[in-house]
Amino acid sequence: MKTWKTLSRKTLLQHSKYLTVESHTLELPDGRIIEDWAWLVMPDYVNVVAVTGDGRFLVFRQTKYCLEGTSLAPVGGYLEPGEDPLAAARRELREETGYAAPDWTSLGQFHVDANRGAGQGHFFLAPGPVWAGQVASDDLEEQELLLLTRAEVEVGLLNHEFKTMPWAFAISLALLRLQSAG
Repeated sequence: MKTWKTLSRKTLLQHSKYLTVESHTLELPDGRIIEDWAWLVMPDYVNVVAVTGDGRFLVFRQTKYCLEGTSLAPVGGYLEPGEDPLAAARRELREETGYAAPDWTSLGQFHVDANRGAGQGHFFLAPGPVWAGQVASDDLEEQELLLLTRAEVEVGLLNHEFKTMPWAFAISLALLRLQSAG
């Protein structure tokens, strides 16, 4: 199969470091040209599923602007410019929870939207985190750190308590990895 080609790009909106909207002119494999293809430039992000030695999952109960009520969520955040995804995952775990993990497993990296961009998500499993010091989070939303059992996490997943696709996806990947390792 042949891929699409980007012939040109034009910035329509440079809103902030979190959002740029572009218009692309594309050439399809059959030679057709598509003008004015919307493209979103957003930073890559990480989600970390941290599981303590006694099998407890570090998750948040938190609010987010677009979500009604509260949601369960794994650790996560945006990569800084030029930052390695694993370094960002380590930083986010430490900043948001006060925990650090000795071992890390990549659960993969995935494009947010295959046709419109919007960055990539990098997902990690961090087994055996230990308390390393005070939380230094600069998150805007209110959040409460919970230590949930695997059964509680599975019920939360099935009951749609992880209300965004990346969070549910990260938890699902981690549960599959833990099941295949167990």
